[in-house]
Amino acid sequence: MTSTPPQATRKPVTATYHGVDLVDSWDWLKDPQDPNTIAHLEAENAYTETVTADQQLLRDAIFAEIKSHTVETDMSVPSRINDWWYFTRTSEGAQYGVHCRVPVEGDSWEPPQIQPGVVLAGEQVLLDGNVEAEKVAFFSLGAMTVSPDGTLLAYLVDETGDERFTLRLRDLTTGEQLPDEIPGLSYGVAFDPAGERVFYMEPDASWRPYKLKSHRIGTPVSDDVLLHGEADPQMWSGFGLSPDKTKLLFELGNSEVTETHIMDLTDPAASLQLLISRDERSLHDVLPVGDRYLITHNRAADGTALPNNEVAIVDAGDIGNRAAWQTVFAHSPTVKLDGVGVTRQYLFAAVRAESTPRMWVVPLEGLGTAAQADAVEPGFAEELYSAFPVGQHYDSPYIRLAYTSWITPAQILDYDPVSNASTLRRATEVPGYDPEQYLVERWWAPAESTDRRVAIPLTVIRHKDIEWDGNNPALIHGYGSYEASMDPGFGPSRLSLLDRGVVFVVAHVRGGGELGRAWYEDGKKLAKKNSFTDFVDATRFVAASGWVHPDRIAAMGGSAGGLLMGGVLNVAPELYRVCLAQVPFVDALTSILDPDLPLTALEWEEWGNPIEEKSVFDYMLEYTPYHNVATTDYPAVAAVTSLHDTRVLYVEPAKWVQELRATVTSDQSTPLAEGGSPVVLKTEMEGGHGGASGRYRAWEDRAWDYAFILTALNAQDPIYQ
Repeated sequence: MTSTPPQATRKPVTATYHGVDLVDSWDWLKDPQDPNTIAHLEAENAYTETVTADQQLLRDAIFAEIKSHTVETDMSVPSRINDWWYFTRTSEGAQYGVHCRVPVEGDSWEPPQIQPGVVLAGEQVLLDGNVEAEKVAFFSLGAMTVSPDGTLLAYLVDETGDERFTLRLRDLTTGEQLPDEIPGLSYGVAFDPAGERVFYMEPDASWRPYKLKSHRIGTPVSDDVLLHGEADPQMWSGFGLSPDKTKLLFELGNSEVTETHIMDLTDPAASLQLLISRDERSLHDVLPVGDRYLITHNRAADGTALPNNEVAIVDAGDIGNRAAWQTVFAHSPTVKLDGVGVTRQYLFAAVRAESTPRMWVVPLEGLGTAAQADAVEPGFAEELYSAFPVGQHYDSPYIRLAYTSWITPAQILDYDPVSNASTLRRATEVPGYDPEQYLVERWWAPAESTDRRVAIPLTVIRHKDIEWDGNNPALIHGYGSYEASMDPGFGPSRLSLLDRGVVFVVAHVRGGGELGRAWYEDGKKLAKKNSFTDFVDATRFVAASGWVHPDRIAAMGGSAGGLLMGGVLNVAPELYRVCLAQVPFVDALTSILDPDLPLTALEWEEWGNPIEEKSVFDYMLEYTPYHNVATTDYPAVAAVTSLHDTRVLYVEPAKWVQELRATVTSDQSTPLAEGGSPVVLKTEMEGGHGGASGRYRAWEDRAWDYAFILTALNAQDPIYQ
């Protein structure tokens, strides 16, 4: 290898917690305003570019493959909102979508047929992301919404990648920008029914949304009204509208408790009213339906836990009387009730059964009584799939569904509850793709490290022509935190791996939500190590399956999945040839010990509070990746991060890379393609938690990631064409 890796100056800082000294040699890298920090990150990028230069042809090939499987000039299925059909166009060569609309003809619920390059009669451009992005180095649209009368557009724009948005307003009749502009906001924007006020959230210094405000259009921002300010640093805030858009729902909470308020938007003098207090110690979601509430909750009236949730209905005036709550869907130990929505006539519930998201539908008439009809679940042919409601209009006769699987590109369906049949509105076209060439299987790996009675679900995706000869490369992907599930979904970039003979495995480890609330709780706080050992046990199971070569296994995970990567490497580095850690949360203990950092106080509900609880501190110190790098051989490692990431600060992977290089004994000087195990850091200097903005930039990032992995696995060339 012709380049020497950058070596940051050691400037040890010692902090003492619970009588334990934590020494951090590279703490100074946390200051992005320090020119030395920027110089170091740029030196790391230059080093990474040098030592991976031989992968450029492979990156170009993968980028071309992703491009070849993508219809670059395309459009979304129109969604009706009041008197307009809204949709998005994308064009070949353009990084961003163009948001458009056409008027509804008559009162039809049949979406118009949108053709590439064909402008419909009355079509209007609301916002062209490409025009907006020309003005800035980074562009991300956080949200957009149109006033009820269709004359105003409100939208949120992030121009740095730090997920702090500027609210802007546009007059859709003239195309002119209004002078109203509010910077530094969180996600979420909505109009009142009169189109005279917009609602938004402000974050505090730690990036926690905590102030709900209303802005009267045309008035100074200084006159905006504070509707609620939340002082508890462990409570995250957000809001939404009722299905009929007449009420605002304001919710505060974390992963263990929720509080809900409501405000009547038809009354300009109304204020927020408390519906369910945090003192109830429940997780819940409230949906107004006429003069009743549908409540998805996890706590029975007697305090009994209902971890997979129950759905109840109650008259609005009786919400405080638990005896008046009538059960709609009872708690199940095997089916997780994630939430409900409604049309004017039907309720639809998002549920998770056998690890996958599905939907139940039942008429509103008779709900919560003996006359309630049985729920109907739209059926699909595949075993492992995702089907969930999207973009629902209250008055629509249909329930719009998104459907996809690991090998089926995304589809948009309109489900008719009357006929129990679905109309396909759009199937994503993937040129050059034949789903018959790929197979998906569900394996179950015993949790050998903890309890063999626990079975870890694995999703295994492969080309059908791969031979069972024990010689194939494999990539194992995991996440395992925040009750987030790795649900079935098609990705055209994955074909570049499958066509090179890679067995793609998703390890649904504890800490995720695939098998319900208990699966999550058994992988958080003082059970967090289960996530790491599950991934290791899954890897050993795959290695012994006869499908893959034990020396050709890669590991990949991002964000909290990057914490998983770091933890796994410390537990069993010998199992992997290469590891890709994307925006990795690898210095979790240091970050969660600092309540001034973004999200820290909220994170205590996920990891525990190491500041106040020594048991949590000791437990986290045993697994946090940065503090547990071992003096032994590690695989090749690529840590990918972004300078402006607010969720996982760039300093974590930057320090981790330094610690790895200084500690591990593996051969870091031999090129990756020749069997070496270099450790590299790649920092996107104009990006956030999701990397750079723009679809082509995203393809380039994915091509870089996969080229690094494939080079390490000696799987550079396609086997199946």
